[in-house]
Amino acid sequence: MKLDVVSQFASRSVRFALIGLFAAVLTACSGGGLFGPPKLKEEPIVPAASLYQSALDDIDRQYYQTAIKSLEKLERQHPRDPLTEKGKLMLVFANYRSNQLEEAILAADRFLALYPNGKDVPYVLWLKATAYFAQIKDITRDQQLSRDAIDTYTLLINNYPKSEYAADAKEKLLVAYDQLAGKEMSVGRYYLGNGQYAAAINRFREVVETWQTSTHIEEALYRLTEGYLLLGLTNEAMSAAAVLGHNYPSSDWYKRSFELLGKQGLAPQLNSGSWLAAHRR
Repeated sequence: MKLDVVSQFASRSVRFALIGLFAAVLTACSGGGLFGPPKLKEEPIVPAASLYQSALDDIDRQYYQTAIKSLEKLERQHPRDPLTEKGKLMLVFANYRSNQLEEAILAADRFLALYPNGKDVPYVLWLKATAYFAQIKDITRDQQLSRDAIDTYTLLINNYPKSEYAADAKEKLLVAYDQLAGKEMSVGRYYLGNGQYAAAINRFREVVETWQTSTHIEEALYRLTEGYLLLGLTNEAMSAAAVLGHNYPSSDWYKRSFELLGKQGLAPQLNSGSWLAAHRR
């Protein structure tokens, strides 16, 4: 009997020892090690000037990803160094040139938040706006990127009108305006073709009132003539054609408006009470 007790005790001790050993092995395998967690290797500190120059050299060679890593390390290791502001500027540029447009926009936002009065703000605004501009889709897609580009270019033009980037911003604004106007025209044509004349008129009116510099303005006035005639609003139809003829007398769209009215015995004539009177230049 005593031998059985001793044997059972010994067996339990062996089991406990095995369990403890197994737990130690699991801990080691999970990364903790047998003697505590492993020590993290410290990142070697590189002088700020070296990191910045290395990034510039990589940008010159168009090694943008390598440059981005150096610039990010500059931010991380030397957050208060005077070169960090330049590094953040170049980070926007490197992301933009590497076509990482979302990252460029985020980097621009960080720069503008930290240095709102910096001398490079106009350039950063231009980079941010152009990063939006480069992502603009065709008129069948959502046009939020067009709106973001317009907002940012407008901010640049209004706040820094003498900036060397203002002229380019104005040119790109016209393209962005065309995108939004084109979207309205596309939807308006769809409504017109489906007999939703009032909804179509609202879209064409938006183009006339908001996007007057777009290339769609002549067609918008013609479509207004067409839509108003379909609703039986002849005075508004004649007014739309009159504004089209006055502003764009040689336009093919005006010729079509004139013919469209003529089929019903009407002619272009501006009604002074029409909202269109304000758009006669």
